[in-house]
Amino acid sequence: MSNYQINIIHLYPDLLNLYGDKGNISAMKKRLEWRGIDVTVTECNDIETLNLSDADIVFLGGGSDKEMETVCTELCKKQTELKDYAENNGVLIALCGGFPMLGNYYENSENKVDGLGILDISTELVQTRMIDNVVLESPLVSQPIIGFVNHSGKTVIGEHTPLGKVICGFGNAGKGGDEGVIYKNVFASYLHGPLFPKNPQLCDYILTVALKKKYSDFGELSKIDDGVEELANEYMIKRIKGM
Repeated sequence: MSNYQINIIHLYPDLLNLYGDKGNISAMKKRLEWRGIDVTVTECNDIETLNLSDADIVFLGGGSDKEMETVCTELCKKQTELKDYAENNGVLIALCGGFPMLGNYYENSENKVDGLGILDISTELVQTRMIDNVVLESPLVSQPIIGFVNHSGKTVIGEHTPLGKVICGFGNAGKGGDEGVIYKNVFASYLHGPLFPKNPQLCDYILTVALKKKYSDFGELSKIDDGVEELANEYMIKRIKGM
């Protein structure tokens, strides 16, 4: 075992559990453990128990409109702590419905919901639902990022840096364009399915960011055999592109 250890907080896995988010947690956990790095995963299903003092990674997933609104309302009770965590370069991952929750507001089929204000973005409801497999090119990794989207929100990210450029499928505001947001150590995207098992390079990039923030002497993650994952990624890219 190494001398390194990572604490992951999984926000509201009881309510935000539609799109394989536990698979993202499992991927992060196993990819650290395979390198001999100890991992603690804490599930937070009650906002009063949220403690960010020892958090190295905070993960927020997606769910149905009702569950998302419930969770967003609860998280806003700790808005200051969550914003401070992000502004101090804490690693925050928000996927699928977690992405618009980080903004100023988002719209669902019934309400306009105040967001956490961590990102200067807004999300408005559109009539045509965006459902598709997606391929991105991202400056973070050499491997194309693949995932699946199913949402009816058009997200305007303003001056924020996108996670990637859409090669196939939907972006933040419709077909093509940009997808997701990178802000400090905040990584947000509509992609799910789950995301990290399909994209080991992206997973390792984010894990490396968390380890370097916590440990000044940390260099790089050791290499592991990702042959199967790489073949799966290549196969899905060809399938999505219709090759």
